[in-house]
Amino acid sequence: MKKLLIVALCVLGFQAQAQTSQELLNHYREYYKQMKIQGDSQGIINGLTHLILLSPSEVQAHKDTLAMVYMSEGNHIQALNTIGIDNSPTDSDIAIEVKAVSLKALNEPNRALIHFEELFKRTPDPSIAYELAELYLQTNNLEKSNSYIEYGLTNSKENMGKTFYESQQPYQVSMKSAFLYLKALSKFNENKATNIDAAISILDEAIKTAPNFNLAILSKNALLNQKKEPKPKE
Repeated sequence: MKKLLIVALCVLGFQAQAQTSQELLNHYREYYKQMKIQGDSQGIINGLTHLILLSPSEVQAHKDTLAMVYMSEGNHIQALNTIGIDNSPTDSDIAIEVKAVSLKALNEPNRALIHFEELFKRTPDPSIAYELAELYLQTNNLEKSNSYIEYGLTNSKENMGKTFYESQQPYQVSMKSAFLYLKALSKFNENKATNIDAAISILDEAIKTAPNFNLAILSKNALLNQKKEPKPKE
């Protein structure tokens, strides 16, 4: 009789615990939904963190979303701490994007390239090609950079734009103009002594199609000033 009573109490205990866990899960699902409605990023982070702990079957999806929220808030280290930095064939598109963008933001271009390459492999797109071209230019791999620049110039549609943030007020130019800017930088880096005029000519083309292209204008002025500098005597 005592054994039956113990078993019954254990069953009731497990049921109560399961009910409590399910109630908590339902609570944080509703909490998370409400935080999204309110646009409360910290509340969204709190809600997702609790869902990760309470819902093992959905852990990875919640982690990917949480990492995306961290990335969107500029918390790139927290984003990578949530999902890691290694490349995995089972990664979701969201996870790969978070790793690529966050590693770029943390000045890890070689690591970022791995994930941008994977993104491009899954979904070839001019916006991803721009990131790859820029990163390969940064790492001085001009051959790879040029291949993505040409892809971008060939495949950019008229309605595609690229936003720049170096000025006080963010602005947008056509994607083609953005690729022309990278093409000019690549041309200059091929030979900084002889390619100044060629680079300026490409920048002129970019500015002609996007007169508000502040970064291209600044680059052109820098190259013009460099031309004016006296050459060292041999």
